Amino acid sequence: MTDSNSTTSDLVDVATAAGSFSTLLAAATAAGLVETLKSTGPFTVFAPTDDAFAALPDGLVAALLKEENRDALVKILTYHVVGSKVLAADVAAGEVATVEGSNISIAVGDKVVINDSANVTATDVMASNGVIHIIDAVLVPAGVDAAALIS
Repeated sequence: MTDSNSTTSDLVDVATAAGSFSTLLAAATAAGLVETLKSTGPFTVFAPTDDAFAALPDGLVAALLKEENRDALVKILTYHVVGSKVLAADVAAGEVATVEGSNISIAVGDKVVINDSANVTATDVMASNGVIHIIDAVLVPAGVDAAALIS
């Protein structure tokens, strides 16, 4: 999964090359976060796959991509980002502050689980400005009412 150009490719380029993050990249574009994810960083991105986005309730992704829901989309996406580079070997159980402003809860056992809902399925996908850990679910911070966005 790592790219041979990982030391020169930023997080957006690495995610694009991976091929399994088109929904995440479309959301980052709609939220106006691409330039941030291309900036110096460092960042750790817990990146949900296209399958993780597909598992959301019907209509939620389309609703989030609407301009009027941009604030909610930004909250959700920045909830997946930590403002430092954390490699898998350095991940520890506990609460971790996200760029969104609230914490995610990390459990470490046979596998790493975030907020009791997202499993880390691949780690340490390196980029020039951080690292990507791939997760199998989309994290939604408190305060974002997914049901209200759909209706």
